Amino acid sequence: MARITAGITTSHIPAVGAALDNGKADEPYWQPVFAGYEFARAYERDTKPDVVILVYNDHASAFDMTFIPTFAIGCAESFPIADEGWGPRPVPEVQGHADLAWHIAQSCILDEFDMTIINAMAVDHGLTVPMSLMFGQVDAWPVKVVPIAVNVVTYPPPSGNRCWLLGEAIARAVASYPEDLNVQIWGTGGMSHQLQGPRAGLINKAWDTAFLDKLTADPEALRHMPHIDYLREAGSEGIELVMWLIMRGALGPEVRELHRHYHVPASNTAVGHIVLEPLP
Repeated sequence: MARITAGITTSHIPAVGAALDNGKADEPYWQPVFAGYEFARAYERDTKPDVVILVYNDHASAFDMTFIPTFAIGCAESFPIADEGWGPRPVPEVQGHADLAWHIAQSCILDEFDMTIINAMAVDHGLTVPMSLMFGQVDAWPVKVVPIAVNVVTYPPPSGNRCWLLGEAIARAVASYPEDLNVQIWGTGGMSHQLQGPRAGLINKAWDTAFLDKLTADPEALRHMPHIDYLREAGSEGIELVMWLIMRGALGPEVRELHRHYHVPASNTAVGHIVLEPLP
């Protein structure tokens, strides 16, 4: 049977990808950011996942204001790299696991989650930056990917509790897949940041740290946090953190925290990253 063996979260800041692509990772400004991912890179080499279910949000690359799915699943065999205005990132095309993706789609829809099925989709920095952080600069990604795109761009985004429940539904889907697969689930985006208006540049270290603490030890406190709390405390883009709750819901009630990284600033954003394993 397929099994979810780990959950990972990370910010997906586009400037982090640009720093890596342009050979700036060892510069004094960026070195502390990338140093925090050395554990995860070694962990990925050691555990060798077959598939990553990667929860992220699109940034007007695959979707625009004419079509905004709340939850979408990529079921294609491969996903090209989006051109976000300055050319596609120089990273490999993302290879999908269509059979697992279709199984998850069927299982979740019959489990009363109305997933939007996407059979052709370009992926942007929301997906590719986490891949680069975990695997570095490679000729081909060492895993297949099932993308789960979540609307956290246009109001109303899904609630934290709905995201948690989707994580539980994804876990049930994976557990019922007959092939022996080592599956990880990643939640991306965040942490606190705001890109516009009088609070542009907002970073709330105390709130971010408390969120990381609760993600491991008290996730029930996060499930029912209202959207206004994310907006008030973490900025307008802090709502991306609800995507971490899909990952956390898929791991079950008890987890072991293996690694944590928090750094400010990277561009105008707080970097957050955690590696968790489910307990039996």
